[in-house]
Amino acid sequence: MDGKDGVKVLVAYGTTNGATAEIAETVAEVLNREGVPAEARPARSVSDAAAYGAVVVGGALYAGRWHKDARRFVRRHRGELAGRPVWFFSSGPLDTSASEREIPPVPGVQRAMTELDAVGHVTFGGRLEEGARGRVARMILRSGKGGDFRDTTAVESWATGIAKELTADGETI
Repeated sequence: MDGKDGVKVLVAYGTTNGATAEIAETVAEVLNREGVPAEARPARSVSDAAAYGAVVVGGALYAGRWHKDARRFVRRHRGELAGRPVWFFSSGPLDTSASEREIPPVPGVQRAMTELDAVGHVTFGGRLEEGARGRVARMILRSGKGGDFRDTTAVESWATGIAKELTADGETI
C-alpha cells in the first residue's frame, strides 16, 4: 500500500510487438487520472510486487496462450498476488470479435484467475502491423490478416471500472 495515497496499482504486461504495452499504459493513465496511483511496467522487469496494493496483469495472446512474460510474472509472484485485488486482460484477436462480444480467458489465464480469486478479466482486440517480430506474425501479415483492432474506449471504460472498485465514497481505499 502507498500510505497517504491509498492503493498503488501495478499494471504488469507481457508483449512482443508493443500493442499490449500500449493497452497497459492506457490502463495506468486512466487509473492515475481517476486518482488511483498506478504504473505500467514490463512483467519481466518486476522483481517485487509486494509494494502494490492491487495488480493488473496483461498478456498478448499467441496461439491460445498468454505471453510468456505474463505467465512467468503470475507464477513468480503468486504469493504476493494472493489476497490482493487482481485483474487480468488479454489482447490479441485480429478481428472485431473482442468489441462485439465477451471473450473468455484462455485456459491458463482461467486457472490463474481461479487460484488467485481474481476480480475479473477482459479480452481486447490486438494489433499486428508491418515490421512485427516473429515468423508467425510475418505469415499472418502476408495473408492480409493484420491491422489494429484495439478499442481505446473499451480499455478506458474497463480501467475506470477498476478505479471505481478501488475507491469508496470518493476516497482511495
